[in-house]
Amino acid sequence: MAGRRYGNRPGRKNRGQQEAFFDYTLLFIVLFLLGFGLVMLYSTSSYDASLNYGDSAYFLKKQIVSTVLGLAAMIVVANIPYHFWEKFAALGYVVSIIMILLIIPFGIEANGAKRWLRIAGMSIQPAEIAKLGMILFLASLICRMGRKIRSGKGFMIVLMTPVPVSLLVWKITENMSSAIIILGIAILMLFVSSPDYKRFILLGLAGVAVCALAVFIIVNAADSGNLGVRGTRILAWLDPEAYASGKGFQTLQALYAIGSGGILGKGLGQSMQKLGFLPEAQNDMIFSIICEELGLFGAISILLMFILLIWRFMVIANNASDLFGALLVVGVMGHIAIQVILNVAVVTNTIPNTGISLPFISYGGSSVLFLLIEIGIVLSVGKGIRLKDL
Repeated sequence: MAGRRYGNRPGRKNRGQQEAFFDYTLLFIVLFLLGFGLVMLYSTSSYDASLNYGDSAYFLKKQIVSTVLGLAAMIVVANIPYHFWEKFAALGYVVSIIMILLIIPFGIEANGAKRWLRIAGMSIQPAEIAKLGMILFLASLICRMGRKIRSGKGFMIVLMTPVPVSLLVWKITENMSSAIIILGIAILMLFVSSPDYKRFILLGLAGVAVCALAVFIIVNAADSGNLGVRGTRILAWLDPEAYASGKGFQTLQALYAIGSGGILGKGLGQSMQKLGFLPEAQNDMIFSIICEELGLFGAISILLMFILLIWRFMVIANNASDLFGALLVVGVMGHIAIQVILNVAVVTNTIPNTGISLPFISYGGSSVLFLLIEIGIVLSVGKGIRLKDL
């Protein structure tokens, strides 16, 4: 188990007291998801790319560049002892806030949203930096607080830490999904480090009550016509057909894609919805194209791969050599798990459309780059696990 030291056995070749662990299963799952994502990205975006850019591989080429950079960063980070990043935890939190604020004067607008900064020739989403920075800062903060986290004051300090960043992401970048993910990461990390589950039950009930109240108010104010974008999205979620020409259009097209795929799908590359019917299919709605082309079988297979990925995170977290390493892995696990759940829920109209990508598969250079950096941190924590020298 993690943290124990074992002596060398007589007659054995001296290879040190302990043997380092490396999770090849985790690495294989990540590489598989990346490869599958590139295939599906090309299948989904080739028509749109050819029509608008004259190159059917336009999106694929850009994603390959980000993937290669991400893999290089993952290898570098995986070979750096994870405690090295503890020194920069507070700096990461501050830099996250500064990067988000820089969007106001220097942000790049695309698809009606101002969420990107141009850095070294690449478009970077500060929200992705904020997710990684929050994981590092909370892991360090919780470790420094120790048993104080069990008190009401300590609990609230950790719980309120991500709130300023989440509010900035929500208000400045108008990216509510990333704001929810940042809060979700914090709550999960707090959950695994705090033994008082009653607080989380009350927190969950309060959250459900607030959401239910918001939906009730919006539904009753539907006739006023002053609901704003998010209010209209909630009404479109409740009755997408009534908003088929507006906010419900993308959701309906995604549901048509899922329904037409059946059990085994139409076949790779045979989607009809990607031919101009489903807006931004390569981004938030790529899961619906997976369902259409590969059917229920393909969709479940991909979800199983994500479940296996979460399982490997849990194995590493449970065997990490210290609390800091375990919390880093839990933070990454929360980031990916919440994002997958929200994406699938949006595509299937289980929750209102929030505009959230599917990790490793949707188009997005910033997302895949920082996800792979997070995977590098997890691999580094895994290398800190020592196995008995057999």
